[in-house]
Amino acid sequence: MYTVYAHRGSSGEYPEHTRAAYLHALAERADGVECDVHLSADEVPVCFHDSTVDRTSNGSGSVASKTLSQLRRLDVASWKGVRIPDQYGAASQQLITLEELIDLLRRTQREIGLAIELKHPSPFGRRLEEKVLAVLMRQGWDPETSRIGNIRVSLMSFDPEAIDYLLETIPGYHLCQLISVLDTEKTRELGLIARNAVRYLMRRVHHSAEAHLDAGAAGIAGPGVDFAKAHPEAVKRWVERGLRARVWTVNTEEDAEFLAGLGVTEFTSDYPGRIRHYLDHKLEACA
Repeated sequence: MYTVYAHRGSSGEYPEHTRAAYLHALAERADGVECDVHLSADEVPVCFHDSTVDRTSNGSGSVASKTLSQLRRLDVASWKGVRIPDQYGAASQQLITLEELIDLLRRTQREIGLAIELKHPSPFGRRLEEKVLAVLMRQGWDPETSRIGNIRVSLMSFDPEAIDYLLETIPGYHLCQLISVLDTEKTRELGLIARNAVRYLMRRVHHSAEAHLDAGAAGIAGPGVDFAKAHPEAVKRWVERGLRARVWTVNTEEDAEFLAGLGVTEFTSDYPGRIRHYLDHKLEACA
């Protein structure tokens, strides 16, 4: 009944987007994994959340300014302060590309989901989508079913224009329109003109994302927990109209129970094992 995706792998336990985080998610029997994708300077889709490497490595600068070879020389694991077990690979193996993640999932030999978030704005524009689709095609992906063997693929973005672009290739059922609470406070330090311009753009993107979901252009609604709490009626409306709701980032039992009450069936969590156990032993037992 319920599906649990590991948010950037089991990122509550191990450094996000590392081989260790993904292998641990699989060991915890997550139903799927979620990854964020940027392009390296040589246009290889790599698993990174931020547009820069500063927060999650010992380097600095943008992902887009570094080749894959340069990214591989970074330490992307030590910042978390946890020991990586030997079975999860050496420090030099922790950075992972989208293609390598797909190879890991293939080897599970069980049904598994892969939710790929396309990170925008990207300096590469729609080349990001093109390169990701090229990787999927090389792996034997079928756009109609959005499957690669045992892997169910969905593509996600906060950018409604990315969803429109992908709809030319992929049925909307396999696409997730992400949406979050509109937070203009992040623009406070900008100058007046820049602040107003950025806030206008944020509102336009936000309203466009809501319109996509109300129109059913994407088959999966991807609100954050905060959005679901602020706008439960919107989540219920989308579910009632036949959309699947995949909410991020669900890390507490209280949030899981609240969301299930709205009709949410897909949960993205930093702690997939914990949320999977709760859903199996508490909510499904009561259903």
